[in-house]
Amino acid sequence: MSVAPTSIDSADRRARGAVSALFLTNGALFANMAPRLPELKDTFGLGEAAYGFLVIAWPVGAIIAGLASGWLIRRFGSALVAVAGTMLTGAALLGAGSAPSLALLATGFLFGGAMDAITDVAQNSHGLLVQRRYGRSILNSFHALWSVGAVLGGSMAAGAMALNLSLSVHLGISLLIFAVVALTALKFCLPMGKPQAGLEEVSEDRPADPSPGTARTARNHTLWIMVALVLISTAGVMTEDAGNSWAALYLADSLGTSASFAALGYISLVGAQFVGRILGDGMVDRFGQRLVAQMGAVCLILGMGLALAFPSVPGSVLGFAAAGFGVATLVPAAMEHADRLPGLAPGTGLSVVSWLMRLGFLISPPLVGFVAEGWGLRAGLLLVPLVGVIVLLCSPVLRAKAPRQQL
Repeated sequence: MSVAPTSIDSADRRARGAVSALFLTNGALFANMAPRLPELKDTFGLGEAAYGFLVIAWPVGAIIAGLASGWLIRRFGSALVAVAGTMLTGAALLGAGSAPSLALLATGFLFGGAMDAITDVAQNSHGLLVQRRYGRSILNSFHALWSVGAVLGGSMAAGAMALNLSLSVHLGISLLIFAVVALTALKFCLPMGKPQAGLEEVSEDRPADPSPGTARTARNHTLWIMVALVLISTAGVMTEDAGNSWAALYLADSLGTSASFAALGYISLVGAQFVGRILGDGMVDRFGQRLVAQMGAVCLILGMGLALAFPSVPGSVLGFAAAGFGVATLVPAAMEHADRLPGLAPGTGLSVVSWLMRLGFLISPPLVGFVAEGWGLRAGLLLVPLVGVIVLLCSPVLRAKAPRQQL
């Protein structure tokens, strides 16, 4: 029977701080590059289509390398993989920012996306280890700090542009700062070995030597749970992408706001998502992952559904905020559950869900764009409340009660 630990020792607290630093660093690295992407577009004279193919190299690299994460974690430990991946991601961004040719630029993005995907799985894996030591939900707070890192990185980029720093100098400073942070965090992560027993297969309730029929049934059950978790996490990232790619465009072009005001669509979504993640751990502990996901899905469906049904500028800003708040806990919940699926090698479930989840970043923009081309962006954004329905349908696979750590 699982129970909450009676106390948290100083090593566990230091490990939590270390994982928090890794999440913040991961959020900050690419955010240092994002505001300066138009410079690369101008430097290489890229058209809209070529620029789109360049940017998509990042998620393509992530998809290519994502499944290697589980093997690397089992071989070297989640902490070391997360830190090495962080440093290689920063190096790839520096290489891309200093690239003398378009081919090297695209290679830098491809490699950076690959390293970022591996880092993401490793830091979530280590965060789940620390969470099990705590015996309560803390994973959402890590993801909230990723958002803080993204804001920090964007602010650093704005400062670098204001100071007229070259891209290579700016990204070199970013790499130096966050490499030091990551290496320092490594000293305080949980050591590889016994404390990482949380990565072992969950096998308490399975027979030691199951019959072929029982094993096949168990595999099918695990497969269907995996599919549902992928759909839940993909719903989260597709909603995020709606804010990233379409919120400003919808407010400016469809509702006629100024470009500066249109940015509030994205800001409201990520801001509400940050609030949802700060509050998420307490909600998960109190209500369980399943109910929190269901309440979030209802918030998403009603918020964006009403905003699109009765279009207005204030209503749309609030609708994007409702979407961000509604999906705040979906990706952490799916990752936690995937990491505990029975019958899988350590790290495999988390790697597969994270890998397939990234397809959402590839599917969402062209899907919304295709619908918008024929019926308008308002119709295209109906994808957002639709994924809320998918979350409701898949939510029974999530835990109805927060898991408790076994002493």
